[in-house]
Amino acid sequence: MITEFIQQIPKAELHIHIEGSLEPEFMLNLAERNQIKLPFTSVEEIRQAYQFNHLQSFLDLYYLGSRVLLTEQDFYDLTWAYLEKVACQNIRHTEIFFDPQTHTQRGIPFEVVLSGIDQALQAGQKKLGISSRLMLCFLRHLSPESAMEILKQAIPYQDQIIAVGLDSSEQNHPPSQFKDVFEVARNLGFLTVAHAGEEGPPEYIWQAINLLKVSRIDHGVRCIEDPKLVQYLKEKQIPLTVCPLSNVRLKVFPTLQHHNLKTLLDLGLCVTVNSDDPAYFGGYILENFLETQSALNFSFQEIYQLAKNSFLASFLGEQEKHNRIDELDQFMQQFTQKLS
Repeated sequence: MITEFIQQIPKAELHIHIEGSLEPEFMLNLAERNQIKLPFTSVEEIRQAYQFNHLQSFLDLYYLGSRVLLTEQDFYDLTWAYLEKVACQNIRHTEIFFDPQTHTQRGIPFEVVLSGIDQALQAGQKKLGISSRLMLCFLRHLSPESAMEILKQAIPYQDQIIAVGLDSSEQNHPPSQFKDVFEVARNLGFLTVAHAGEEGPPEYIWQAINLLKVSRIDHGVRCIEDPKLVQYLKEKQIPLTVCPLSNVRLKVFPTLQHHNLKTLLDLGLCVTVNSDDPAYFGGYILENFLETQSALNFSFQEIYQLAKNSFLASFLGEQEKHNRIDELDQFMQQFTQKLS
């Protein structure tokens, strides 16, 4: 029954890199379509490469795979494939990251990337009933000057991009380096989020909060090392968009049984479950819920709370949040009656 419950419960995803949903089969198809030479000749070869020792080993393959994305149609097809997948997992709302610098550095115009993704998101709302928000991520291994340039390119598209974030290699790239860029972004009206406390220390989470003024922390699992930070996150209910399967694949935790998601939930933090880069890390949001529940023995009520957190932590308007949580509560009531 818990499997059925997880499958059917309405949920939101708040931490998904759309380039990270590039499945091996699709990667090869696009390479052929766009006449891009890859160092792989089969799906099996690609999957064998999906053995990562740390974040950087994943990023090397991630950027290699992204080379096959060239046209507006490519970005549309990539995004639509993700939406079709999660529609079957009862995702009701999704907030998607994209990495424009990964593409503009290859000569792909910003508007080509954005247009393909945005058109698919609009189709997802109309055809699948999935609402969405789009977030631009700066690559932290590149310079703040490069981030500022990409921010300038985003200004004409503020009606399509709700927030800016910070991703890529966390070690030795503290949030403080991007303080000025984020200040400009906030002054322009963008919301802010940041990857912090995945490989980086709790101090990076503090910097993201105090210097970047983020609305939520992406990952954030290393907050547990700083009791004052845990207390602050609880008091302010600053959400953490946790990605369990990703954390295990990238050796943040040795196994799911060692993951601290349940501990963070028990401590009263606003934690959510997400997939990060699902094509590379072994599962979309459903698999993350199922495998984490199995490893940590989440109850029906705890799964409900994680789903509720996903809507509370979202960038939906207050009425939209209320409607989604009403839908969630109705589901919970019906399922509880079914159990009895």
